[in-house]
Amino acid sequence: MASITKIKAITISLILNLSFALPTTTMAQQHCDSASTGGCHDKAKSLQLKLIAIFSILTASMIGVCLPLFSRRIPALMPDRDLFVVVKAFASGVILATGYMHVLPDSFNALMSDCLPIKPWKKFPFTTFVAMLSAILTLMTDSFAMSYYKKHGLNRKGGEVDGEKEKNGDRGLACVENGGLHVGHCDELNDGSNDKDSLLLRNRVVAQVLEIGIVVHSVVIGLSMGASNNQCTIRPLIAALCFHQLFEGMGLGGCILQAEYGMKMKAILVLFFSTTTPFGIVLGIGLSNVYSDSSPTALIVVGLLNASSAGLLNYMALVDLLAADFMGPKLQGSMRLQAWSYIAVLLGAGGMSLMAKWA
Repeated sequence: MASITKIKAITISLILNLSFALPTTTMAQQHCDSASTGGCHDKAKSLQLKLIAIFSILTASMIGVCLPLFSRRIPALMPDRDLFVVVKAFASGVILATGYMHVLPDSFNALMSDCLPIKPWKKFPFTTFVAMLSAILTLMTDSFAMSYYKKHGLNRKGGEVDGEKEKNGDRGLACVENGGLHVGHCDELNDGSNDKDSLLLRNRVVAQVLEIGIVVHSVVIGLSMGASNNQCTIRPLIAALCFHQLFEGMGLGGCILQAEYGMKMKAILVLFFSTTTPFGIVLGIGLSNVYSDSSPTALIVVGLLNASSAGLLNYMALVDLLAADFMGPKLQGSMRLQAWSYIAVLLGAGGMSLMAKWA
């Protein structure tokens, strides 16, 4: 009797557990499935908004990244002027807020979604772990790239580069021409030109690594918008992303300007930045029938990509942009300029943080 009673108790317990577990699982599944359905979902109207988004975001991106590049025609915005430093500080604040207020929360939302299993996604902070690894890898890339270019591009002595001779009395500058680095032997560098070349190399590495982080983030944003059929979400997102790309482009454009690239390299960097979000939207439209932003695979991929992008952007904004400028001789030599630059950083970061309400 005791064994039968025990079996009955176990059976009742299993039935009760299943009766509570199944509705929970069903509700979670329904919640995930309902993410792509609802009153605001209209495929035809959403497609019209996406087409508007492609051209408006492309235009805003082009304007943002090109504005600093044409600033050489405005004396007050030359890289050695105080106004340029303040504008760059503002743009650096925008990039910092992009990492912390836009990309990182998106990664948390994706990897902590109810559509993912509890183990391992809710048992370990994958977002911060991947962001940390990304920051370390960015530091490694930064360091190795600088070492490589210094060794192969600048520090070889006793010869000419591609037949170019010394010009204008600047020894060692023959290693840098037409906006590109040429691997080869160079004449001995004096201290002044060595410092100048090292700074130029630094600016070039910063511009390229920053571009990588922004491009990854932009493709993810575009893919999510292109795959969505929720017109209530897309409509405010268009305006927010236009401002987002405009200010982020200004930050990247300032870095490209200081890198002193030739026209070809500038055009490539501008093209990549301007077209990645529209390309992501087009890709999302093409995959909208098979891609679901609430599917486990999509959530994991997007979450990990956003986490890596956030780590890169946060490192670049704090170390390569803000710290490099604020600890540099120009800002350290002027408390007034330093104060204005801090105000610009706060304004840029604050404005971008406010946009996190919509995008």
